[in-house]
Amino acid sequence: MKTIVYATDYSSASIAALLYASGITKALGVRMVLTHVYQLSAILGSTAEKSFPELSTASKSQERKKLKNFYEKYLGKVEDDSLVRFEPVAHTSIIKGIVSKAMDWQAFAIFMGMKMENKLREVIVGSTVGSLFGTSPCPVWAIPSDTVYAPLETIVYASDFEEEDIYAIRSLAEMASPFRAEIRIVHIATEKEFTGAVQMDWFREFLGKELSYKHIRFELLLSNHIQNRLVSYLKEEDVDLLVMLERENKSFLEKWLRTDMVNKMESYAKIPLLVFREHNHQVFYFAPSYE
Repeated sequence: MKTIVYATDYSSASIAALLYASGITKALGVRMVLTHVYQLSAILGSTAEKSFPELSTASKSQERKKLKNFYEKYLGKVEDDSLVRFEPVAHTSIIKGIVSKAMDWQAFAIFMGMKMENKLREVIVGSTVGSLFGTSPCPVWAIPSDTVYAPLETIVYASDFEEEDIYAIRSLAEMASPFRAEIRIVHIATEKEFTGAVQMDWFREFLGKELSYKHIRFELLLSNHIQNRLVSYLKEEDVDLLVMLERENKSFLEKWLRTDMVNKMESYAKIPLLVFREHNHQVFYFAPSYE
């Protein structure tokens, strides 16, 4: 059975992510593993941890109970233990702890809450969820604190019309299929970028050979202010999910969050963000066929 990992710090920002992750897992028919990274030394002290290893077991039991209580507070009693698991992780690094749990379960996705503050770049790029974008073994969902789960209808994939996008979109289509959600592949070109239409035609043809998902449409937008145009598009189109590919050498996400955009991203913080990492493609295989 496919598995998603939901990581929480018990903050208010993580509550919406819990409800959202639960909605996605039920829709896709997959298992959810809840985790929280804690440090034993902070609980027991380094000396006690070494001298009384049984205290380590007791701490893990307490952390597991805390996770379960958190889940039941917002989602009620667990109906099927095979579909919901509580597995806290003792680790000195939050990132490494979350990644280790995702690897244990060969998870296809990690879900986390995202806080909205004044300096969005610091919140995303400098935070735990931002760090996961570049290190996670699977795609990462960042869920804003005011998000209310609803079945996916409109998904926007911000594309550079490059070959690497093909693999991410193919994986995205596997996830979108149970919802029959529309995937809009959006590319924003400057007015000086004369090859935009040619690139789109090439990309459409290439993708058609790799993917038979019916609910895909392409949009080429012209603007000399790429980030601003994307923000306005998200506002206009009532998008449910924004998807990006984190590239090793050139990150669209990084470009998008440069300082000139910091004060213009309020609308983005209301939309869940799904980030794939280049060269790390997870295929979902939820539906027997594309529709």
